Amino acid sequence: MNREPMNVIIIGAGTGGLCLAHGLKRAGVNVTLYERDRTRTDGLQGYRLGINAHGVASLKACLPPDLFATFVATCARTPRHFNILTERLTELLSVTLDEESMSGGKSVSRMTLRQVLMTGLEQHLRFDKTFTRYEQHANGSVTAFFDDGTQATADLLIGADGARSKVRRQLLPEARLDNTGIVSIAAKVPMSEASRALLPPKVLDGITLINAPKGFGAIVHVMEFPWSADGLKEGIGSSNAELIARWPGLLFDNTRDYLMWGVWGALHNLPANPKALGQPALLALATEITDGWHPNLRALIRASDPGTAFAVDVRTSVPVGAWPTTNVTVLGDAVHLMTPGRGVGANTALRDAALLAARLGAAQRCELSGREAVAGYEAQMREYGFHAVVESRKQFDASGAIHRPVVGRVALGAMRTGLRVVNNVPLLKRRMIDAENDFRGVERAQQ
Repeated sequence: MNREPMNVIIIGAGTGGLCLAHGLKRAGVNVTLYERDRTRTDGLQGYRLGINAHGVASLKACLPPDLFATFVATCARTPRHFNILTERLTELLSVTLDEESMSGGKSVSRMTLRQVLMTGLEQHLRFDKTFTRYEQHANGSVTAFFDDGTQATADLLIGADGARSKVRRQLLPEARLDNTGIVSIAAKVPMSEASRALLPPKVLDGITLINAPKGFGAIVHVMEFPWSADGLKEGIGSSNAELIARWPGLLFDNTRDYLMWGVWGALHNLPANPKALGQPALLALATEITDGWHPNLRALIRASDPGTAFAVDVRTSVPVGAWPTTNVTVLGDAVHLMTPGRGVGANTALRDAALLAARLGAAQRCELSGREAVAGYEAQMREYGFHAVVESRKQFDASGAIHRPVVGRVALGAMRTGLRVVNNVPLLKRRMIDAENDFRGVERAQQ
């Protein structure tokens, strides 16, 4: 027997918050999202998200079936290769992404995913609402206050408000973020015959990491979609064409084929701080950083749209211990911000959303109390979320040996030797694939 519908406030309409809202809506919970951005197209930084097996399973659990099908239909072409190359485009490691090895997952435009996840939630979204604080009451309710003087009261408040979360600051004042000392520059290049000609086939058809001296690194990924500037592409299938044609997000010009790249390194090894530069200067700095790299990689940087360039300080959460469960909780970057080192930040937020939606759904059906539902979510989330934080930081930390002047050259040589050995020894490659599958939850999510 169901109780009266639970009332839930979500602060922040990012990937995790939107996914959670769909899950709660399907469970019969009253949910309202409050977002500080003024429109559905504001506030996005970055161009691609890789959705792994956990992320796909979470979206499938939370979204209505037709909307999940739209998500799948609007994804970019699935990458077929994972590559690690030197800065001269020499292969160190290459893995074919298929069902017998690492899952290529789904590649999606951040903007497109946002449009998909907002579909069907129009009556639940409140834009231009900047959260300031919350107040808990003796009757078990909680009130959110906003800077425009308005307020909202519910049974549960969930902070999904990202790295600068005001909910986390009030709930967990001891929680802090660390600057890893790594900074990155990214931009995108419109796909054309000229840009295609700059890259080898495996790079055009995969996800590629560049392993360079001084601890510098890069990523290159081609994003090709089922529609173009002229409308739906031929040969995508009538069912997908129908889904996309009637999807409200198609009205937004957010997806055209492009190549995205990112370059990163320790700030102490860079000639300038990217965060202090404007967009044209960012591309000039990226070109300077990649001096000595393959000319085709540098040509891609020069071909970038300057208006798409941005810089990021790579930060990470510092794991905290258990806290008392109340009628306020947090998910995603608001609690376990992580570096892009393992590519699981958004996927962990989606995992949070599916877990919390399922447990609150059980509470709505009177199978759990509301507090039991939240407590069980927090216990599991801390375990897998902070594990991902720790593993992700290992790949992005300026204190690592790879970023040091002399030791770094030795570390780079050892790393490259190890990658080449794994690439040429099937048993070692299989073990690496199995370990990566286990971390990304491929087998568990498919069961």
